[in-house]
Formats: sequence, structure tokens, C-alpha cells
Amino acid sequence: MRITALALIAAISALHFYIAWFEIFAWETRGPKVFTDFPVELFPQTTELAANQGLYNAFLAVGLAWSLFIADRRWQVNVATCFLLFVAVAGIFGAATAAVKILFVQTVPAVVALVLLRLGGQRAD
Repeated sequence: MRITALALIAAISALHFYIAWFEIFAWETRGPKVFTDFPVELFPQTTELAANQGLYNAFLAVGLAWSLFIADRRWQVNVATCFLLFVAVAGIFGAATAAVKILFVQTVPAVVALVLLRLGGQRAD
């Protein structure tokens, strides 16, 4: 279970690195293709907002990636738990304020990783 949890953490981290890249660097180019309900003329006006949001996603991605390199298992679990909780809460907020599918893209994988991490990660080496 621990290996599965770590693999899921790596996948969630990669997803948030992608989201950060998208929001910081590709908002005006790829954004209109992804968010088709959003008026095209608003993308240039919201670039700074998207970049700010992207920076927060980068923090989540880096924190999760960092947890994968922590040698002490207890600290690895603690740090990963902290950042997975951040992702889960952000997903709940995003689902409540933007789109319900965010719950399934962010919160569900984070909660599954938390459960697997807690089940398989508490033993000290």
C-alpha cells in the first residue's frame, strides 16, 4: 500500500505541476481551448489571476514532490499528509465554487492517497 500511495502522490504532484504550467504560462494560448464556456476576450484580462492561482498549484506540487524524497518515514507521511490535505480542501472549495468535477480530479485522489499512506506508511524502517 505504501508504494501505491507514493505512486499516487507522484501522480497528484505531476498533475499540479501541469496545472501550474497551464495557469502560469499557457493561460492565453491553451486556456480558450480547455475552458470553452469562458469568454475568449477575458483570457488576456485574467492572466495575472491565473498565474497567481498557478503559483499556488506549484506550491502544492513541490510540497508533494518533496515528500517523496524524505528518508524518515514518519516525516514523509506527515509532510505528504499536510500537502494532500491542502489538495483535498482546494478540491472541495473548487467543486463548491467552480465545477463539481474538481472534486473527482483533486479531492478523491488526494483522499485515496491519504488513506493508503496512513495504512501503509506508519511503520518506522
